[in-house]
Order: sequence, then C-alpha cells, then structure tokens
Amino acid sequence: MSESHTFVAHQFDDPEQQHESAYLGMWVFLATEVLFLGGLFAAYSVYRFTYAAAFREASHHLYVSLGAINTAVLLCSSLTMALAVHASKLGRRRALIGYLLLTMLLGLVFLGIKATEYYLDYQEGLVPLRGFDFRFEGSDPARARLFFNFYFAMTGLHALHVLIGICLIGVMVVLAWRNRFSAEYNTPVEITGLFWHFVDIVWVFLFPLLYLVG
Repeated sequence: MSESHTFVAHQFDDPEQQHESAYLGMWVFLATEVLFLGGLFAAYSVYRFTYAAAFREASHHLYVSLGAINTAVLLCSSLTMALAVHASKLGRRRALIGYLLLTMLLGLVFLGIKATEYYLDYQEGLVPLRGFDFRFEGSDPARARLFFNFYFAMTGLHALHVLIGICLIGVMVVLAWRNRFSAEYNTPVEITGLFWHFVDIVWVFLFPLLYLVG
C-alpha cells in the first residue's frame, strides 16, 4: 500500500467513520474555545457599555490602520487555507504545499504586524502590566487601563492561537512533503483548516470590538 493511500486507524471501521469522528472532535474542541473566549468577550462587552466614554477614548489610541491591514492579511490567509484544502481533495501535492506555505507566511506577517503594534504601544506607555510605566494622557486613566488590560489579553490570546495554527500548518507541510495525503485521505488538512478559519473569525470580531469603539 502506498503512503498516500487512505490511512485508517485500528479503532475505526472504515475511512468514513474516521473522518466523521475527526470532524466531531474538532467541532467539540472549537465549541470549548467559543465558551472560553465567549466569557472574555462578555466581560469586555459589559465594561465597554458601563464605561463607554473611557473605552472610546482609549480605543482611539490604537493603530486602526495596522489592525485593518492585519484583518486583510488574515482574510487572505483564509482564502489560501481554503485553496490548500481544495488542493488536498484533488490530490495536488505541490499546490497543497504551496498554499500551506503561503498561509504560514501570511500568519507570520500577521504576528509581525501585531508585534510592531505592541512595540508602539510600549513606546507610548500603554502597556498596563506590572513593571511597565503606564502613561495614558486622557480624562480617565483608570478606566483606560482596564480597556488596555482587555486589549492585550484578548489580542495576545488570539496571537497565541495564530502561532499554534502556524505550527499545525507546518506539520501539514511536512506530512504533505512526505506524500502522506491523497484525494482519498486528507482529513488532517481539513481539520487544520477548520481551526485556522476559527482563528480568523475570532479576529473579525476582535477588530471592530477593540479598534472601532464609538
């Protein structure tokens, strides 16, 4: 049997059962992620409406242009990931590797822009962590500090998920290079694609919530 043929683990009866089990497992995992992130989003929303003026003023200190560029970068990465999944279903190994590498590159670009934004925030004294000199020139520094606590927590957690996604895609590249996927067996690529699209969707919500307040 060729390495690129369908691989069925011993606990499954057939490829279809294995595929459905993998999809179910990923959706359950994503549901737990939604519950976890949903709590953070809910807490932010409560404070945002409670201290609307302070959060609006603090939001105006963010770099909207960089956030918008990162939004475009992630949307493009969703497209390349979808093309990678499509290539895997057609058994096009070279196209699969190319699209996966392009998705990784876009993910790294996103992290690079986000790191630049963090550095600019640090220079302006907007990092609210202990040991940093938080300097907010506005009418309500205490509430602004709360906003930036949410900002760094939410975007930092998202950046961690992007990094995990890049690592997963890297594993897919190695497996594809070793000819482990075919038109009949490409479930790991599809599952990784689901995770990547989830990460992108989270950012689509984060961008307006944090950068476009008011």
